[in-house]
Amino acid sequence: MAYVQRDQHGNITAVFDSPQQNAQESVSINSEELISFLRDSEDTEHVRVALSSSDMALVRVLEDLVNTLIDKNVILFTDLPMAAREKLSNREKIRGHLNSLDDLMGDDHGIL
Repeated sequence: MAYVQRDQHGNITAVFDSPQQNAQESVSINSEELISFLRDSEDTEHVRVALSSSDMALVRVLEDLVNTLIDKNVILFTDLPMAAREKLSNREKIRGHLNSLDDLMGDDHGIL
C-alpha cells in the first residue's frame, strides 16, 4: 500500500510509504494510476517509496514459493543456506503466534 498526495485536478503528485498530513489516501501498489505516475516521474524517491511499499508483499510471495517447493519435494529445507532457514523458521513461528492470538480473540465473541 502506498499513500498519495494529489493536486487540485486529482492527479498524483507525491507518494509516501505512510500516511502524511497531506497524503491520507492509500492506493494499491498495483494501481495503474500509480504505476503511470511512477513511470513518468523524474523523482527517484517516489519510485523508492513504491518499491519499499511492495517489498512486504513480495516477501510473502517468495516465502510461499519456497514453502511450495519444499512441500512438492522440489527442494529440501536443508538445501537452503542456514541464514535463510533461520529467517523462514522465525517468520513461521511469529505467524503461528499471531494466528493463535487471533484464534483466542475470535473464540468468544461475547467477551468483547
